[in-house]
Amino acid sequence: MSGGVDSSVAAALLKKRGFDVVGIHMRCYNVDGCAEQDVEDARRAAEVLGIPFYVFDFEKDYKNKVVNYMIDGYRKGITPNPDVMCNKEIKFGLFLKKSLEMGADYVATGHYVRLRRVISNSQLVIRNSKNQLPITHAYRQAGNYQLQVACDLNKDQSYFLWTLTQEQLKHCLFPIGEYTKPRVRALARKFGLFNADKKDSQGICFLGRVRLDDFLSKYIKPKVGQVRLALGDNSYKTIGEHRGAHFYTIGQRHVGIMNQESGIKGRGQIKPRYVVAKNIKTNTLVMASDGDPALYTKEIELTDVNLFNPIIHNSKFIIPVLARVRYRQPLVKAKLVISNQQLVNRKSKNQLPITNYQLLFSKPIKFVAPGQSAVFYRARRSLDGGGYELLGGGIIKS
Repeated sequence: MSGGVDSSVAAALLKKRGFDVVGIHMRCYNVDGCAEQDVEDARRAAEVLGIPFYVFDFEKDYKNKVVNYMIDGYRKGITPNPDVMCNKEIKFGLFLKKSLEMGADYVATGHYVRLRRVISNSQLVIRNSKNQLPITHAYRQAGNYQLQVACDLNKDQSYFLWTLTQEQLKHCLFPIGEYTKPRVRALARKFGLFNADKKDSQGICFLGRVRLDDFLSKYIKPKVGQVRLALGDNSYKTIGEHRGAHFYTIGQRHVGIMNQESGIKGRGQIKPRYVVAKNIKTNTLVMASDGDPALYTKEIELTDVNLFNPIIHNSKFIIPVLARVRYRQPLVKAKLVISNQQLVNRKSKNQLPITNYQLLFSKPIKFVAPGQSAVFYRARRSLDGGGYELLGGGIIKS
């Protein structure tokens, strides 16, 4: 229970359904002190619902596993996703582990996503890239679980949950995935919860009202560098300065530069321009005007891929998917290419199997940032109205 309306209503719904509910607040790393109010809000909600309430102290673990991961990512020049890492390491890592050790059967959260148990075998058509013949392959076994997008597409959080495994999913509950946000607030009022109208948290949760670049500057020393504009013919011209390439991400529009063309700071540009590349070694940013082909990417490589139902294969397969590389970005048709290679260890002369993953988009997409998550789905036409099923995801390789 975070202290917000979503997790409070999730607890209320489970209690109404007959579950023996215990409220848990996770004390994590926080910069501006707003977490103190959150824990009190969570405690008050538990009192209204008449359920036990405890606090798990994960501050040290959160700092090590989430905050340091984010800092290291920006230091390397990529754009990490701390929300994905928080779900992987804390909420469905430490929190789930400790809860099960204490005797819980399930953990429940206020995520907007739907969980389904597959009660029969289903199949997925995969094409072998060598001969393009359709191969019907057993995609999952009875008793496995799948995640589907939430009823409220504006609040759907499946993008941040692609790292979960079947072992974790069998111990998870997502009670509010069937509801829209307005309905959740209405239920909160019905249950007598005082936080029915509490505002949603925005941005990176542990920063609160602290700006990301201000936080990062405590760990990464600012260093003035050049901002260059791509001219479309493999040439560039310098248009200003920035405070350090580490602090910016692909697709970012406002970099606070001194624009040499207009002589004013920040947003006084005639035409929108976006960061399309950055070089940490030379400390330079490259920007391109809106509509420039440099803004678009047709294919990407992925690392740390997780598939909810791993596909057994021994050659090269292409899976048609719908994908997104940013939260709330519209789904785009793509092909997930999975191929095996044998890497020979020169010392032992043993062959090591390596699986490579590529995502090929049907049309070029904007603002692909290395380090962010690429998540893939398939459309569903089931009686339960599932919409889209989450197949898995991976990290965009630099």
